[in-house]
Amino acid sequence: MHWPTTLFIAAVVAVTAVELWLDARQIAAIEAHRDRIPAPFAGRLSPEDHRKAADYTVAKVRLSRIGTLINAGVTLGLTVGGGIAAIDTLWRRTGWDEPWLGLAVIATVAAAIGMVGLPLSLLRTFRVEARFGFNRTTPKIFLADLGKGIALAALIGGPLVLAILTLMSRAGKWWWVAAFGCWLAVTLLITWAWPAFIAPLFNRFSPLEDASLKERIEALLARCGFRSSGVFVIDGSRRSAHGNAYFTGIGRHKRIVFFDTLLEQLAASEIEAVLAHELGHFRLRHVRQRLLVSIATMLAGFALLGWLAGRPTFYRVLGVPTPSAHAALILFALVGPVALFFTTPLGSLWSRRHEFAADRFASQHASARDLASALVKLYRDNASTLTPDPLYTAFYYSHPPALERIGRLTDA
Repeated sequence: MHWPTTLFIAAVVAVTAVELWLDARQIAAIEAHRDRIPAPFAGRLSPEDHRKAADYTVAKVRLSRIGTLINAGVTLGLTVGGGIAAIDTLWRRTGWDEPWLGLAVIATVAAAIGMVGLPLSLLRTFRVEARFGFNRTTPKIFLADLGKGIALAALIGGPLVLAILTLMSRAGKWWWVAAFGCWLAVTLLITWAWPAFIAPLFNRFSPLEDASLKERIEALLARCGFRSSGVFVIDGSRRSAHGNAYFTGIGRHKRIVFFDTLLEQLAASEIEAVLAHELGHFRLRHVRQRLLVSIATMLAGFALLGWLAGRPTFYRVLGVPTPSAHAALILFALVGPVALFFTTPLGSLWSRRHEFAADRFASQHASARDLASALVKLYRDNASTLTPDPLYTAFYYSHPPALERIGRLTDA
């Protein structure tokens, strides 16, 4: 075994070990405080709600630990274990050439990964979520969502993969520039089409009917200088009891979307404060910044792939004896998360700073007290733990932990 192969295996093992270690710290921290409600939440949260949040979080983390081990096994099995090579050899018997050969191999690998992950998805939905009273997804809805997701992947991802494979084979050494352009065009198209054409395939969207709440929201939008193409409510309660709200779309086609469960959980003033927080992300250009970083990262990724794809060592080190365009794409997709894992805390820190900034914006254009009250209800109703491990938080949390966030709003 060559030393680069050994290094790759060691990297996968190291990433897996760190993930499992962080999960163990998170479980220990939550269980240690399971019976003690933090002082700022005393009187706002019942002991039963606090224990439910602890048990729910621990159950999710334990399930994710299984997923971590499975992901490591899949990564090693497909690469140095010879999985990609075996699938490639099987499809080469058809006599197909690129890009169709590559599309078949990539689709087979994607299907295999999806099948391996399906049992965990079923456990998460019908065991963990159901155990704690959150799941409302029926087997029929689950299968329908799965089928729609596969169909969308085929209709959108299939042509994109074909285009990239064709460019890799015929566009010369600068193929990656054109491939990046294709990816960017498809990404922007999906972002534009999502609110009007794709999201309605999964949920029913209806205009907000509460006249007083709508008037309140429109006044907030005017104060913040924000324009949208409408305020909508989706039937999130068909799948889950969790509440949420989000923006979708680009340009003049931005929509404000509330889950029906969220509207049931919060008062009008609290909904206004939550929306003010989300508006803060737009007015402070957080969404634009994240989009630009994502685009820059993908451009760098395509450039690196363009360099690696022409080097036979890249394939041999990762268990693929026959270089090909499709093997390069699969290997890069598998190796990328391993290589970037230890940058996760940087992205999490950046995201938490954006959340604090959006909270400050909300405090200026709505009520900090109402936002804090809304967050307490959301933490309670979504069974979010109040006592996460600090290292786990620093590594993974895109939002500040409850105590720190509520504390800042209370002091505002």
